Amino acid sequence: MSNEETPNPNPKPNPHSDPEPAPMPRPAPSPEADPGTESGRGQPTGRQRLMAGLWPPRVTRAQLIVAVLLFGLGLGLAIQVRSTSDTGALRGARQEDLVRILDELDDRTQRLEDEKALLEDQRTELENSSDQAEEARKQTLEKERQLGILAGTVAAQGPGITLTIDDGAGAVESDMLLDAIQELRAAGAEAIQVNGVRVVADSYFSGDAGDIEVDGKKIKAPYRFKVIGKPQDLEPALNIPGGVVQTLEKEQATAAVTRSQKIVVDALRPPERPDYARSSSQ
Repeated sequence: MSNEETPNPNPKPNPHSDPEPAPMPRPAPSPEADPGTESGRGQPTGRQRLMAGLWPPRVTRAQLIVAVLLFGLGLGLAIQVRSTSDTGALRGARQEDLVRILDELDDRTQRLEDEKALLEDQRTELENSSDQAEEARKQTLEKERQLGILAGTVAAQGPGITLTIDDGAGAVESDMLLDAIQELRAAGAEAIQVNGVRVVADSYFSGDAGDIEVDGKKIKAPYRFKVIGKPQDLEPALNIPGGVVQTLEKEQATAAVTRSQKIVVDALRPPERPDYARSSSQ
């Protein structure tokens, strides 16, 4: 037999040897280790961060100024569109009325062209006249006569119209008569007389219906306008859609226009010397 010992397959533990230490328990993962968890961890989720970024909205000063400017621009455009649609007085006019208005504008343009040609002829005559002093004197007298007609210090006659306004209801105001004067002037009226009062550049209408004054002189219905000018221009100016005649008819007044080849305007105004203005010619 051999002296070598055979190892025991099932050795018994030595009661006097130290026992092997038991394995330590694995610590639980801390809350910070998993940022994706949502319950009870105290960290905001992605949805919460998105909502916090969107509300409440953060408006800068530049954004506020741009918003105010855009609002003002939109309001202005809306008012402009509303005004354009409201003031289209001619949209419902008949075709013959529109043609008449266009003819009136053409006539006004022609008058300006004629006046321009007349002034150019006068300049040519002054330049080519053998006796420039005599020609200048004639033109001065002619200009004085024209200015006298415009100032109301000289009587005048010529073709024109007579406008008669009958105010049976007593509803015609002074501003309505003034509108008629403005329409006539725009149509080329050169001399106007209302119930014996000469109307000039500085004339004024005042008072209420039934108690109207022109330059401080009281006038009563029927109001009769004697106007010198081209009848083909004056009458259509009063009869345009929404014009003087239609406005008076809405107030239960009647307006009659009569053309004539000879209208006499003989009401005169005394010449007035200006208090401060003096001629600058030497």
